[in-house]
Amino acid sequence: MYYLTVENSFDSAHFLHGYDGKCSNLHGHRWRVVVDVACEELIAEGQQRGMCVDFGDLKKDVKEITDFYDHAFIVEEGTLKEKTVEALNEENFRMIFVKFRPTAENFSKFFFEEVKKKGYNVSKVCVYETPNNCAAYSE
Repeated sequence: MYYLTVENSFDSAHFLHGYDGKCSNLHGHRWRVVVDVACEELIAEGQQRGMCVDFGDLKKDVKEITDFYDHAFIVEEGTLKEKTVEALNEENFRMIFVKFRPTAENFSKFFFEEVKKKGYNVSKVCVYETPNNCAAYSE
């Protein structure tokens, strides 16, 4: 089995609604997303001969997926009061609402599925909240 690994990072803010601790407060991370793809055989012919996938294509696709979240406030749907959302919109804050609690664990599965939708045989995705702490997802 061959494995390729690419990574990208983005900065964003979030909070964990209903959490009893520091993460219940609005705070930011430099999220680091590490994507592993796998293949049993290398491409036999053409420009990509000898490759599992083209690193350039994989890097571009991972960057496109993760860059969407860069410098945004990521919010779990239904966790902010309507008045708060209105006030933040009036200030032109960029908010992205997600259907899940924005934890590293949930993001690892989310990014796994997003990269898989691009046609890659994803084996694992690790999402780092800090340089020393990550969560991983694989099927």
